[in-house]
Amino acid sequence: MENPQLLDGKRVAVLAADGVEQAELVTPVAALKAAGAEVVVIALRPGRIRAMHVHQSADLLRVDQAIGDAVATDFDALLVPGGYIGPDLLRQSGPARDFLRQVHALGQPIALMSQAVLLLVSCGLAGGRTVTAWPGVRDDVVNAGATWRNHDVVCDGKLLTSRGPQDTAALVQALIPFFAGAPPLDPPPPPLSQAAAQSDPPQEQPSETPGQPLRWLSAPSVGAMLSLALLGVGVVAANRGLRKKRADDTEAQAPPAADTAH
Repeated sequence: MENPQLLDGKRVAVLAADGVEQAELVTPVAALKAAGAEVVVIALRPGRIRAMHVHQSADLLRVDQAIGDAVATDFDALLVPGGYIGPDLLRQSGPARDFLRQVHALGQPIALMSQAVLLLVSCGLAGGRTVTAWPGVRDDVVNAGATWRNHDVVCDGKLLTSRGPQDTAALVQALIPFFAGAPPLDPPPPPLSQAAAQSDPPQEQPSETPGQPLRWLSAPSVGAMLSLALLGVGVVAANRGLRKKRADDTEAQAPPAADTAH
């Protein structure tokens, strides 16, 4: 059994934003803390961020530090969870991109989950790397000069990537020894000129993870939408009638104007 305190004394930054995939934040954070690490959740703003279960709203999660106050040299490793919304917000943030570049320049290990690999692309650090990522962003990764593998987890030197929330357990299993400095098991990446050619092909069918829950969402029928529209029209008409009645009542109760004629 692995030493449960393998990360004792390590400080791990977890960079996230509103729309983060909840399982990709909560599960690795719990594992990191159980291994003895001090975990600091960093976001674009202080307070709380809204997590997601794929496409559905999930919990509000507490933020420990705003990105403007984060210092890369304070941390021994960086984890960026994925999601459809969170990584997109992070890659638009100059401070978030700078933070990842600084951690990378320090030679610290970085783990990126599913769509979070796009932050690496926006930082200009994807070229020549071998990664996995959510299949939907495969072309973005390849066009940035990286090799994409359709594997649950890929390790390339100081970079660990996972494919999607369905692979969170595999990511967590690799994450603790990776942050502890264990040597990677994967072969080194190919040269940059071979990166795109050696990528795994795109999938022929969408992944089940987002599609499965979407099937169970109830869509309003045409009749229901018309009923709501008619209800709105009725409310507006009723309000107008009420205002007119009040105006008429006020006019009827007003005393007659005094006759000033002589």
